[in-house]
Amino acid sequence: MSLTPESRILVTGGAGFIGSALIWELNRRGCENIIVSDRLCTDEKWKNLVPLHFHDYVDGGDLEKHIRTAPESLGHFDVILHLGACSATTEKDADYLMRNNYELTKILCQWALANGTRFVYASSAATYGDGALGMDDQLADLHSLRPLNMYGYSKHLFDLHAKRTGMLSKIVGMKYFNVYGPNEDHKADMRSVVHKAYGQILDKGKVQLFKSHRPDYKDGEQMRDFLYVKDAIQMTLHLAENTQANGLFNLGSGQAHTWVQLAQAIFAALGKEPNIEFVDMPEHLQSKYQYYTCADITKLRTFGYTQELFTLNEAVRDYVQGYLTGDKRLGDEK
Repeated sequence: MSLTPESRILVTGGAGFIGSALIWELNRRGCENIIVSDRLCTDEKWKNLVPLHFHDYVDGGDLEKHIRTAPESLGHFDVILHLGACSATTEKDADYLMRNNYELTKILCQWALANGTRFVYASSAATYGDGALGMDDQLADLHSLRPLNMYGYSKHLFDLHAKRTGMLSKIVGMKYFNVYGPNEDHKADMRSVVHKAYGQILDKGKVQLFKSHRPDYKDGEQMRDFLYVKDAIQMTLHLAENTQANGLFNLGSGQAHTWVQLAQAIFAALGKEPNIEFVDMPEHLQSKYQYYTCADITKLRTFGYTQELFTLNEAVRDYVQGYLTGDKRLGDEK
């Protein structure tokens, strides 16, 4: 299946970070027959939509009501890209997470499959917990995973539901690792370290990183798989178009870098000498902190994804110089 200008596409969470980036890339491919759904609330993620082209906007609450009561009023979609969710790993309202991240995903998925619509949804690397069982997107026993926070569990619960009901063999779930890039500024504390560090450097000339609270990791040498959003959306749309690719897929760079390496790349993009200060990690995060993440993207490559990825330095430079400097969003490049 190829996405064309005639394709009718629903993007939930379309004003958010990865959702708006997907719309940007769809626009670059000539696709504008897009229905955007989100809950705009009081933050400024609406600004992500301003440079983009789409057919219509539907409030997230109204979308859910239509699907429950009059789904025919929404018409047929070729693809649903379901990015809508609360992505705060520190969210305490478990009822909210279950309704928003689990129940709504179930309803959307059932509706999509009943109407022959390709369904692509955001799971998360947070479902892997501390990584003690590895981070294998081909793991047979999903129930063995132990997420460290309620956000991860809400995502994990739908993965389990989809597998138990047989839906997982007909849909695509994307386990995004540490995605960063333009259009994330509305995410408050959930912004990437690149975004936070950029502000710290301009304000105080230094970057603060968490100290390590484990003897096997030095301060700043905790490691993450950092994935640039421009790579994340290319991977996502590849899976959306490849109808043979079903199940769960890790979406990451396939490499782990330290927080110090990331900070050094930010200073380099700004033409400044590194100045890093280590601070204590808040006590409430210490038991829930992942010290190492790295995506095995063999499965993604097996299903035909051959594009080269941005290196860490290339991606940080593109983000800092092309977007953070000048406060630009995707679509403002012209």
